[in-house]
Amino acid sequence: MTEAQCKYADTTEAVEAPTASAGRDVLVERRPLTVLAGSIAGVLPSATESDPEELLDTMAALYFASTDAIKRYDGFAANLPGDTFLAYFGYPAAHEDDAERAVRAGLNLVDIVGRFEAPGCLQARIGIATGLVVIGDETGEEEGRRLHVIGAAPSLATRLQGLATPGTVLIAESTRRQIGAFFALEDAGSQQPGDAPRRAWRVLDERRGLGRFEALRSTDTPLVGREEEMAQFDRLWARAKAGDGHAVLLSGEPGVGKSRLAAALEERLGEEPHHRLRYFCSPYHQNSALYPIIAQLERAARFERDDSPELKLEKLEELFVALSPIEEDIALLADLLSLGGSPRYPPLDFTPQRKKEKTFAVWLRQIEALSRQRPVLIVFEDLQWVDPTSRELLDVIIERLEDWPVLLIATFRSEFQPPWTGQPAVTAMSLNRLNRRNSAMLVEGLVGAEARLQNDVAAQSSSAVTGCRCFSKS
Repeated sequence: MTEAQCKYADTTEAVEAPTASAGRDVLVERRPLTVLAGSIAGVLPSATESDPEELLDTMAALYFASTDAIKRYDGFAANLPGDTFLAYFGYPAAHEDDAERAVRAGLNLVDIVGRFEAPGCLQARIGIATGLVVIGDETGEEEGRRLHVIGAAPSLATRLQGLATPGTVLIAESTRRQIGAFFALEDAGSQQPGDAPRRAWRVLDERRGLGRFEALRSTDTPLVGREEEMAQFDRLWARAKAGDGHAVLLSGEPGVGKSRLAAALEERLGEEPHHRLRYFCSPYHQNSALYPIIAQLERAARFERDDSPELKLEKLEELFVALSPIEEDIALLADLLSLGGSPRYPPLDFTPQRKKEKTFAVWLRQIEALSRQRPVLIVFEDLQWVDPTSRELLDVIIERLEDWPVLLIATFRSEFQPPWTGQPAVTAMSLNRLNRRNSAMLVEGLVGAEARLQNDVAAQSSSAVTGCRCFSKS
């Protein structure tokens, strides 16, 4: 949870207020909400050029496509009449990442509308804003029922939508503070969507290969109360360097500090010679085969959003030149990154199963080649969101691990049941919440020596510290 999300965490409240409709009570709720407002440019001009029935079919298809894009990220489609739409993220179900979900939905809508087959050239304009609102009960009868949302966020999102150029997503500063570093942004400067200028940001693209801890942490969190776990990491790393590879399965509830502990080992290694590989599973890519591997390759090769396919191939070759890969290895990796089919790497003639097996073999060869140069630390984050193919790949690497100087740390939430427990080269570690004393030390470390909290206040904050992502993330 970001700092702003922590401030919002305790602001949801519900009261009953009287209405004028036959004495019926209305539920009024105050809660943080991210609002997505959109419009589709090009629909109305096409009305003069199309058969009315064809236009009706187009509008219906757009309606269902837009609704699906919003529901995919657990948003509430509040209004989808014709060429405009409004969606809420954070109602009726609230999530720690509602602002992130809204931005992803906005990018998805821009892509869907831009590729839509219609008589005219269609493009979506999206505006997104976040803030506290008051939500009133629905009024009206049956299909005519409407939800009342009062606050600055809906009107600001609508105004930003009007300022966005076709095919773009424009977000308010209030939303930017919530989404961390997950997206590449462009400063759109001060906008004038009302009486006072407001800062806005244009969303360029998702930044792949980034973990939640790395993307959302707003400060250098001190490591407190994890001496035993770090000592065990040190022992296993020493064994790995000696050629006795090992895997650590690190579990715990959200926010307890799993990622912080893994990052602490990386920091402790410092300048010690080693290779580091980091893979991040994503709740939004659980059905994308080998997403963590693909995202890591793209980041390691320093792909940029404007790179041509030819330039990406050159960067991929440069990344692996020191490992002396065979040509088929590069061809398989190029195919994995959707760069196959070039004159240098023609399409591969393998069955899907055979291609998967060969791709696994490439990954294993790269790790083995790296481990011959120096010990390897692999961090695989958030396995509760792992895609099935990546999980198969982990099956293979854990079977081979003890033959190489490799330490693999896999983090996951408690609900994930790893299939590797009990294997000889595997150690399971469960991370518990900090006690009150350590929580107080963590709070004091965060606020600084000049703003030390009283012991009783810090102790009362302990439960919030262990569960809030602005202090300790997983």
